[in-house]
Amino acid sequence: MSLPPRVFDRELIAQHLLRRDPTVEDFVGQIVLDDLAARLITITRDFEQALIIGPEGARLPLLGRSANGVFSFERASTILGSADAPLVDPELLVLPQTGYDLIVSLFDLQVVNDVPGFLSRLRAHLRPDGLMIAATLGGNSLIELRQALLEADSQLSGGAFARVAPFIPLADAGGLLQRAGLALPVTDLETYPVRYADALKLMRELKGLGAQNPLADRPDRMATRTLIGTAAAAYQQIAGDPDGRVRATLEIIWLLGWAPHDSQQKPLRRGSATVSLRDVLGKDG
Repeated sequence: MSLPPRVFDRELIAQHLLRRDPTVEDFVGQIVLDDLAARLITITRDFEQALIIGPEGARLPLLGRSANGVFSFERASTILGSADAPLVDPELLVLPQTGYDLIVSLFDLQVVNDVPGFLSRLRAHLRPDGLMIAATLGGNSLIELRQALLEADSQLSGGAFARVAPFIPLADAGGLLQRAGLALPVTDLETYPVRYADALKLMRELKGLGAQNPLADRPDRMATRTLIGTAAAAYQQIAGDPDGRVRATLEIIWLLGWAPHDSQQKPLRRGSATVSLRDVLGKDG
């Protein structure tokens, strides 16, 4: 089996996460967990065998529907394993069991090399009519920081370097679900504007959360104080507010799809319509 191109350095990501500053609040993770809990409550069906994958999966049990009122997730991680969240390789994805009726993936899609393959492997672990939910950072997340760093590199060295990882655009999300063979695909986007005292405060928070550059093809040279200072000045020009604070864009894309099952709604067979569109719209021919 040929492996996909290596876009992300997963060992480096793990090292960054191990060095996380425990005093820095992971508000992004908490937003996603709260949103996930709210989404699960609205789904009117029971889940008996559920799995959550991702760096947040081992931190907080979630409540939802099951025959006895509450269920808890089995756990796994594609970055850092723990006693109750075994480490799994996303390119192979050998999970503890198969036949899950719910699998949740948090923040995996933005750091796996083969997104369609990863989603396909998740589908393969679902029972028919099982549900897959995934959350990932959207394409415009940290766009201001990306632009500021590009401007700084251009000023100082005349070139551009990839210092912020690319994220999935919303326009591509539905197609990824369909390529993975998931039925009834649904995607939606939540946007959160966040403000900081200055760009340096944002950069320090990202470092504290272990969210540094995860790209395998990252610049050889370290980010110098001159580069950081130039980027901070550029950031102020790009996204500065009149009160001196700066804005940062955070997008969370939610993807939802079901393992195919005969009971699911199907599109009408082509040519089977019994009502003319012309009649519905009241148009003359």
